[in-house]
Amino acid sequence: MRRKVKGRSFVIVLVTVLVGYLPAAWAQALVKSVDAVGMTVSDMDRSVEFFSKVLSFEKTSDVEVAGSEYEQLQGLFGLRMRVVRMKLGGEFIELTEYLVPKGRPIPVDSRSNDHWFQHIAIVVSDMDKAYQHLRSYKVQHASTAPQRLPDWNKAAAGIRAFYFRDPDGHNLEVIYFPPGKGDPKWQQKSERLFMGIDHTAIVVSDTERSLKFYRDVLGMRLAGESENYGTEQEHLNNVFGARLRISGLRAQTGPGVEFLDYLTPRDGRPSPIDARANDLWHSQTAMGVNSAEGAAQNVRNARAKLISPGIVTIPEKKLGFSKGLLARDPDGHALQLIEK
Repeated sequence: MRRKVKGRSFVIVLVTVLVGYLPAAWAQALVKSVDAVGMTVSDMDRSVEFFSKVLSFEKTSDVEVAGSEYEQLQGLFGLRMRVVRMKLGGEFIELTEYLVPKGRPIPVDSRSNDHWFQHIAIVVSDMDKAYQHLRSYKVQHASTAPQRLPDWNKAAAGIRAFYFRDPDGHNLEVIYFPPGKGDPKWQQKSERLFMGIDHTAIVVSDTERSLKFYRDVLGMRLAGESENYGTEQEHLNNVFGARLRISGLRAQTGPGVEFLDYLTPRDGRPSPIDARANDLWHSQTAMGVNSAEGAAQNVRNARAKLISPGIVTIPEKKLGFSKGLLARDPDGHALQLIEK
């Protein structure tokens, strides 16, 4: 069995070079960290208040920028944007308000299996207390209630989770890991109710295709997989008949990236082809790379869609990095590849 796997891998390497993908061995050092998960918001002050008061994030920077470099980076002419970086535990989010031009709201009929779905999973030390806390702030439910994943699911047994939304309608998750599950750091005793960000989850239409991109091109490590279904999963995602193939990938540091591949139902809608960075459903995962030029070459070779025309140098590192570009994965999720 092992020989067959090795032989198959060799063939795949040859084929992927021909079609533009780079072998995993060449890409291992490309993405070294998941630096932050970004969201476009409509009212920065409202969003900062929500994430700080409701979820205990702390603001670490607040800048307002405009100019050709930022237009090229985000692929949006005439922009002026305010960017706020916030921290929870050791992880970061970035909120961006486009003062001009304004984008479109999240569709009111968005569902958890639509391909533009992305959320951050916030680890809590006590799910019951976290749920009551969220209820006291009247957050909008996406799940019917916190769900405990069943014991027959060995990979996820005992994990509790709940989906809800921020004031703009972005999906968020709180998650509790029982002993023996999740990163060992989540098992450490903490007085904090909201501890940090474990991962960002994205809906993918084809796990194998996404693995070719995130693992073989970007060099992330496949850390685990499971297949989740049943009434608990249906009520967590609020999608009747939900059966998901879930794959977790990791860089050297930072939150993971989790694939949600809906085996059923298959009626999730693709990301709009005219999506732009100022649309409120836009999220972007910032990934630290050793070389922006090398990252750009890899994603070009993989025939990924580029939002930026090329590498952009950021004046005075106003966004916390020196060079970067914005690209899309096979399902349209935005990735900001940054060199500090």
